[in-house]
Amino acid sequence: MDKLQIIGGRLLAGEVRVSGAKNAALPIMCASLLTDQPLALDNVPSLMDVRTMSKLLAQMGVEVGDQEGGRVQLQAANIANPVAGYELVKTMRASVLVLGPLLARCGRAKVSLPGGCAIGARPVDQHVRGLQAMGAEITVEQGYMHATAKRLRGARIAMDLVTVTGTENLMLAACLAEGTTLLENAAREPEVVDLAHCLRAMGAKIEGDGSQAIRIQGVNALSGARHRVMPDRIETGTYLAAVAAAGGKVRLSAAAPETVAATIQALREAGAKISCRADMIEIEMDGRPGSVSVTTAPYPGFPTDMQAQLMAMNCVARGKAEITETIFENRFMHALELQRLGADISIQGNTAVVQGVARLQGASVMATDLRASASLVVAGLVAQGETLIDRIYHLDRGYEALERKLAGLGAKIARVR
Repeated sequence: MDKLQIIGGRLLAGEVRVSGAKNAALPIMCASLLTDQPLALDNVPSLMDVRTMSKLLAQMGVEVGDQEGGRVQLQAANIANPVAGYELVKTMRASVLVLGPLLARCGRAKVSLPGGCAIGARPVDQHVRGLQAMGAEITVEQGYMHATAKRLRGARIAMDLVTVTGTENLMLAACLAEGTTLLENAAREPEVVDLAHCLRAMGAKIEGDGSQAIRIQGVNALSGARHRVMPDRIETGTYLAAVAAAGGKVRLSAAAPETVAATIQALREAGAKISCRADMIEIEMDGRPGSVSVTTAPYPGFPTDMQAQLMAMNCVARGKAEITETIFENRFMHALELQRLGADISIQGNTAVVQGVARLQGASVMATDLRASASLVVAGLVAQGETLIDRIYHLDRGYEALERKLAGLGAKIARVR
């Protein structure tokens, strides 16, 4: 099994290109189920999760072209098998996003309850309740959701909590529903907005994306389209946090600065000099960062997917920081691994108290989930000596060519067996 070997203590310098967003690409790929016409996508990242989604869609009958240079074409001319089986779904929670479009297009679906990272309960009850409000009949038997609907009907759906995948699933379903659907307490994340952009290009009638109320007027059919996937704001934030921790001067190209405002604000508080323009972000860090306390929150708040990376930076910061996690109840597993590197972290309920230390020491550590993997990489870049990160298949789910990109910035990092 592959591992990452990092020899820490080097400043980062140069330019790195941000890849397309995993969390935007996956729901947009599911949008191909809503039409029998080709959906051509650009800036699709080459990731394990994208390959898993391609396999899942192909098993249903979608023609999935080879991914070359970030481009892929999908065509669901005939959905012969509207089933998402456990073997693929267990590895990627985003697989549940096929439920809404399958119901809307085929009137039936059988979807395994989802898996993904072990970072706490992420129930699909909001998806189910919303689809039931639109007229679907859904039962759960032997770990599968069995759903049927003659034709979905528009409905007013007030979600009990903000859920990104729930918002996306219901938005996908509503595009072909009869009448108008109003999603209240909807997620405002940029990935939701990117999905809406793609659906509008396909002929959907959507208003209010990016706000807490999204209105979708159903249409009888959608057409094909071409869409460019937005830049990955979590990858962007991860590189920014790495520079803030390790020091140096780096330019990020093909970025979307407006989507990472909360992360930029936190790193500026830590002492980083950050400038933005159009699709470019430049960061310079001279010396040890200052500690920064944050509380995770739905967009536009500080993202839970950046919590682990900021914790890694705080491990070597001046002073004490408190990081409060409000989204997932089991997302501090990386703290134990950071302690193996010499970090001073104590967990008090849903808050991690991090007392910065002058230096970390390299050690063998194990990744527990996708963003935890990234935090160990950030810490390894700072630690003295060798850090060996095991179970990096988590990392491959969400970061395209991470070790190559960091090596291009001067890091001593390599994939080993």
